[in-house]
Amino acid sequence: MRFPKLAFIFMFVGCLVVYLTYVKRHYDDSKPPVSDQLPQHKMDTHKQSTSAQVVSENFQYGIMLDAGSTGTRIHIFKFQIEPNEAPKLAHETFRAIQPGLSAYADDPEKSKEGLLELLKVAKDTVPDRLWSSSPLMLRATAGLRLLPGEKATILLDKVREVFSESLFLYRPDSVSIMDGTDEGMSAWITINFLLGGLHGSETPTVGMLDLGGGSTQITLALQDEKTIQTLPIDYVTSFQMFNISHALYSHSYLGLGLMSTRLAVLGGFEGQPLAGPQELVSPCLAPDYSGQWEHAEVLYTLKGQKAGEPIYETCLTKVEKMIYKRVRKIEGVKDMDFYAFSYYYDRAVDLGLIDESTGGTVRVSDYIEGAKKVCNNMSAGGIKESPFLCLDLTYISVLLQELDFPPDKELKLARQINNVETSWALGATFYCIESLHKHGTQ
Repeated sequence: MRFPKLAFIFMFVGCLVVYLTYVKRHYDDSKPPVSDQLPQHKMDTHKQSTSAQVVSENFQYGIMLDAGSTGTRIHIFKFQIEPNEAPKLAHETFRAIQPGLSAYADDPEKSKEGLLELLKVAKDTVPDRLWSSSPLMLRATAGLRLLPGEKATILLDKVREVFSESLFLYRPDSVSIMDGTDEGMSAWITINFLLGGLHGSETPTVGMLDLGGGSTQITLALQDEKTIQTLPIDYVTSFQMFNISHALYSHSYLGLGLMSTRLAVLGGFEGQPLAGPQELVSPCLAPDYSGQWEHAEVLYTLKGQKAGEPIYETCLTKVEKMIYKRVRKIEGVKDMDFYAFSYYYDRAVDLGLIDESTGGTVRVSDYIEGAKKVCNNMSAGGIKESPFLCLDLTYISVLLQELDFPPDKELKLARQINNVETSWALGATFYCIESLHKHGTQ
């Protein structure tokens, strides 16, 4: 039997230490009264109750900051905890700010203002008597993973300094850069927790696809032992939840997020600005296009390549060359339901394939045909869409096929499931809370 990834072991140990700290501090404290209610907040803070059946006073709060490449988001989760039952998400409060932490790489002190703003949301949400029993965590994703190590360390130390003064339950190891594979697994837990796939065998689990700015992830449950044996051990993680064992395949492709891929296809290199003027010429842009694009604090001047070969075919060749042999095909994806998120969702909205607020279902072929249509429209002089839409859609269609999804494969696109945001943050927080509860009742 394979062992869990080290990252999950560290998360588990960190959660357990936090819990023991809490028990030591509050051994003689009584439970909070039933009358503890959530206060009302500012208009720009999103809150939602997620279950009409939540009536118990046995609540546990968890606070997770998602430090992404484009912004920092706080998720304040309120779980209903009952003995011998799966925890229920009773409430979520959400707030997002921009830019991301990585924007303060050269001036970490400036990151404090945004962090304090988000912590105020947490203090307005969690009853003050529960602050010291509510775990506070921050996980940084691709934005910080792409920074030089020293800059990332200094930024995270600044976060630890702010958190240590917050009065929430906090330890230094609660702040870290999240491995891309763990990001995928946490998102998988979120989706299947909300769909009920973690509570028993009656509801099958679904796979997860996520396309961020700096990386892309695929995560799915493995059923066949032969398949498990053929995969690299680093890609497979086993863990238990609700006394059910799960074997997951999860892999994150750093550098194959949409923004990083955009730069690579355009001819740039991540973290290596061009010498002299930052000018890139690409056949994936309209022939008469000229404009600017900022990525990772570098401003590029972009120009389309003069008309010659059809834009779609030329751009497709560029994308295929960039991704060649960088993605692994996984057996079984054709026969499993998959949810897809982030830029998969956004570009489907741009094409008019789904409603922006409700999501929907698309086929891989919809991205393929959409890419052809948008690119050909640019060839004909139509520039109503984003100048990058041709490139983005071409990449998404190639990526999905490289992952072994056939053109007729349907993908479910959603930003919410059961009115809850489908962020990895819920899965990571829930895993921690569930672990604390399990060991606290043994």
